[in-house]
Amino acid sequence: MTNSELITHFYASFAKGDAEGMVSCYDNAIQFKDPAFGALKGEDAKNMWRMLLSRNKGNIHLTFSNVKADDKTGSANWVTEYVFSATGRKVINVISAEFEFANGKIIKHTDTFDIYKWAKQAFGFKGYLLGWTSFMQNKIQQQANISLKKYTEKKSS
Repeated sequence: MTNSELITHFYASFAKGDAEGMVSCYDNAIQFKDPAFGALKGEDAKNMWRMLLSRNKGNIHLTFSNVKADDKTGSANWVTEYVFSATGRKVINVISAEFEFANGKIIKHTDTFDIYKWAKQAFGFKGYLLGWTSFMQNKIQQQANISLKKYTEKKSS
């Protein structure tokens, strides 16, 4: 599988709600980073996708485009529409992804998006007022990581 095909498989799996198909594209030592979770490694990064897809129970719409890759790096753009489980509010998130590859797997995945725009959608007025602040952005990361830890603990018990 080429690296472009690997990215395409990752997002096609995401669009189908297939977390295992997604994480099969990742190396075991994957390094993931985005504004909502911060930096995650290995099983934490894989479990993040499992958690997000399980929470949305297939009620997520994803499109992706501009998939590009060479032997070492790649990129894609993607848009996801879903209901944020903590508030029940609809979110449309526009994301740019950067990838690094080794041995036929993704070893580094960085998603970039406007966290303030996301917070306004996810939290409404509170997000509008505070979403631009580092305090609120840190709180979003803390809560996301607490949720991930709870999910991981429940999954392993």
